[in-house]
Amino acid sequence: YTLVMGSTGPMAANRTLYHDLGYDPEKDLEPISLFAHFPILIVVSSKLPVKSLTEFVDYAKARPKQLNYGSVGIGSSQHLAGVYFEQVAGLELTHVPYRNIAQYVPDLIAGSVPLGFQWLPNVSAPLQGGEARALAVAASKRMTALPDVATAAEAGINNYEASGWLALLAPHGTPKAIVAKLNQELVAAVNDPQVAHKIVEQGAEGTSTTPEGLAKFIASESVKWRDIINKAGIPPIQ
Repeated sequence: YTLVMGSTGPMAANRTLYHDLGYDPEKDLEPISLFAHFPILIVVSSKLPVKSLTEFVDYAKARPKQLNYGSVGIGSSQHLAGVYFEQVAGLELTHVPYRNIAQYVPDLIAGSVPLGFQWLPNVSAPLQGGEARALAVAASKRMTALPDVATAAEAGINNYEASGWLALLAPHGTPKAIVAKLNQELVAAVNDPQVAHKIVEQGAEGTSTTPEGLAKFIASESVKWRDIINKAGIPPIQ
């Protein structure tokens, strides 16, 4: 059977960002299970004079549109996480799109683009080197890989959860018995201690759902990011 690994953009946000995807994630695919989340980290350059999330919010509110945050492009998870944070925290930030993370990280370290809403693998080096600090993780619980970093809610900002996620799906019409078997095997793999450890090493958190649970999750994520994108006035990419 042909399977597809779906993620936040192609399965949810891109339904609003593009006029025509050429496919419908809910009609053309059979959900199997989620298997990983990459929680967004709110990171700042060590050159920025803030040590906590609430300090950062106060600092940014006093400097509307003066603080830059980097991403790998318009409509990326990092960009949308930044837009979402602006809406939740009542801030005005400036988005700086890069072609890739390798271009962004030196500017984060230098402090010229002192903010980011990033996955851990993208910023692990400057965090480990003390050139950047993580203010919070945008998740309901702390990351296994960063147990000392508070959640956004613990750090003073409620209702801010954002992550990249990975899911396994099959073509529409795949027999239910096959979907059920694939779900069973994927759930078992995610719960295997060695696999779980590898997922954490990649800066993610293992997870799983039923096929029905994944369908509901994709639908809710589509609505969530549609509302965030529309509120921000981000025009369709194409």
